[in-house]
Amino acid sequence: MTDTNKAGTSTKPYDGFDADERAAMKERAQELKAASGKGARAAKPDGKSDVLGKIAEMSDPDRAIAERLHSIITDNAPELAPKTWYGMPAYAKDGKVVCFFQPADKFKARYATLGFSDPANLDDGNMWPTSYALTKLTAADEARIVELVKKAVS
Repeated sequence: MTDTNKAGTSTKPYDGFDADERAAMKERAQELKAASGKGARAAKPDGKSDVLGKIAEMSDPDRAIAERLHSIITDNAPELAPKTWYGMPAYAKDGKVVCFFQPADKFKARYATLGFSDPANLDDGNMWPTSYALTKLTAADEARIVELVKKAVS
């Protein structure tokens, strides 16, 4: 049951988007505006520069993981174009995000995430993972990511 005041309106504070989520939505709106060629950032965005800039802003260990992922993805799936997506590094095919990196600091999580979107060809029966928690990258982890990225764009 919701607490209400005499006017019949809720007295509980709005439990909607937090500041980090609102910031991510604002970044996405700016990305869309830049891509459309409208507004103050009317110049066509340079996805690679934007992604490298976002990675440079990260704190360790997120930055180290993001740098390694960027190399793995661009080396093994050159058909994916780097771009930012909700202010995070992402990689798209035909304009659709296939995979992205969500740094732990973005939403104050305990781990970073490598995620895959619908266009990723990772289907495996009726159920398969679409995101992976990352705390560090070992050689075995990197080899698995290479496999995932290659399968995602196949």
